[in-house]
Amino acid sequence: QQFSSNITKINTKILFPWSKLQPGFLPIFSWIFFNKLDFSSPPNMIISCGRKSIYLSIFLKKKFKNLISIHIQNPKINFRSFDYIIAPNHDGIKGDNVIPSIGALHKFTHSIIHNEIDSKFKLPTKKLISVIVGGDNHHYQFSDNETNSLIKKIKHIKKINPEYQLLIISSRRTKKEINRMLEKNLKDIAFIWNNNDKNPYTFALKNSDFFIVTSDSTSMISECAVTGKPIFVFYLPFKRNSKRIENFHQEFTELNITKQLLDNSELKNWNYNPLNEAERIASIVKKRIIKD
Repeated sequence: QQFSSNITKINTKILFPWSKLQPGFLPIFSWIFFNKLDFSSPPNMIISCGRKSIYLSIFLKKKFKNLISIHIQNPKINFRSFDYIIAPNHDGIKGDNVIPSIGALHKFTHSIIHNEIDSKFKLPTKKLISVIVGGDNHHYQFSDNETNSLIKKIKHIKKINPEYQLLIISSRRTKKEINRMLEKNLKDIAFIWNNNDKNPYTFALKNSDFFIVTSDSTSMISECAVTGKPIFVFYLPFKRNSKRIENFHQEFTELNITKQLLDNSELKNWNYNPLNEAERIASIVKKRIIKD
């Protein structure tokens, strides 16, 4: 969106065995794509993200030599397959065509957040704390024990800050049992959203004074960081350690974006530069394209 308003989104579907193999093992042909692709008018740029999208990016780059190809995240193949690679610092990759970002890239900008219509939700717009809840993944464990610990910390925050309102937003990965526990224990002191009505996530980004976010999602933490508002992270126990995720949390702590949510945490404002990585990275890429 930072490059053009004329964008075509393609969800890449490819034949077996290409769909299972890392790009680079097999040659790429037009017929491996399920999508019926019409490129009678050649695109100027392709931005790919994810392993399967790499096949289409490489195919189009060979077909249209002047096409500018950008890949988001570590492609785990020869970096020269792309004109530019945008990868977060915590990926730890380097190269002449690698442009590092702080945290994960996402769709939220200051204008998108500012334009959210508050009246769609019967929720407070002042003195608001939003709790963004994720769920189990490959690296983190989110069980009843962790849920009870989170509930205890939320109750403590509310007890010492009765003037603040709580909004709890779960994600698609949040287990039903976790949602039930949150509802049972916090319904009297918080507004709880769990996928029933329109998602108030953008509303929360616009109006919250503080965020509490579970540590499993680098994306949700990165999205909250566009606001410049304090972010408390509720750390879940690792199933298996991930140096990448550890690096992410270390970077955000060092940049004063996040602090750990403790049993005795107090609501205290702190300042950091709001992240606006999509616009910043787009500006860098545009300058590089002109220069190159």
